[in-house]
Amino acid sequence: MHPAPPPLIRLDNLTLGYDRHPAVHHLSGDIPAGALVAVIGPNGAGKSTLLKGLAGELRPIGGHIRMPALPAGALAYLPQRGEIDHSFPVSVFDMVAMGLWREIGAFGALSRAQRQRVREALAAVGMAGFEARPIGSLSGGQLQRARFARLMLQDAPLILLDEPFAAIDSRTVDDLVRLILGWHAEGRTILTVVHDLEQVRRHFPTSLLLSREPVAFGPTAEVLTPELLARARRLSEAFDDDAPECHLALPAEPQPAAAGIAPPHAAGAARPQPPARGHDAHDHAGHHRH
Repeated sequence: MHPAPPPLIRLDNLTLGYDRHPAVHHLSGDIPAGALVAVIGPNGAGKSTLLKGLAGELRPIGGHIRMPALPAGALAYLPQRGEIDHSFPVSVFDMVAMGLWREIGAFGALSRAQRQRVREALAAVGMAGFEARPIGSLSGGQLQRARFARLMLQDAPLILLDEPFAAIDSRTVDDLVRLILGWHAEGRTILTVVHDLEQVRRHFPTSLLLSREPVAFGPTAEVLTPELLARARRLSEAFDDDAPECHLALPAEPQPAAAGIAPPHAAGAARPQPPARGHDAHDHAGHHRH
């Protein structure tokens, strides 16, 4: 038998947060190459924080993020649109061309072939003819299409998308979903923060449900159950920013789960009976401070 290939992403007891305050914690497990994963959960569950950590924009408070099979720089990250300065004086063409920075460097000039690739990327997202427009003149949907064109030029095997469908028209959502499914068919690994659970059910075969800690990871139909969604809501409501430091003892090695991640109640695993009060090793949202 051939050994299993290494995962594209390995999380080892990962805790991420801000000013030493954890936003998502105790996350261990593997995400295989080629996965299409919806990252879901209540507001404030740590979804965007996880993507920032994977993108290298946020250093772990504890634990590790390992990407042993990913070449340096081979990652494309789309933050939320609210993090973009729309007033910056740049044209649509120039913004999309930034997707080629790994090829041309910070101050390199575009070749004729590269300029044609920029035009082709814009045409692929329905933005042909918008090259000279300033980005500040675009609607929300138009700007998101241009940002996806830039992602196309990055040609990365790992793509992280933070709420790509938020506050845009339904036609643009449908077009962007088709692009994502096409990237997945090419074998790329894609993690997408999504709020619309019907979109998740229709298009994402795998889901990671977070609520400051991992609640479930596995086939979407097994994750999006009323019981697990209710558990995520309870954990979110119980979280206390002024709680004392967390001293949760974890096993030395990640435990197996349905699809590689070891959350407290993994999708597809037998559901344990509630422990006695005060002895739940996982349902402790009000006791986290690192």
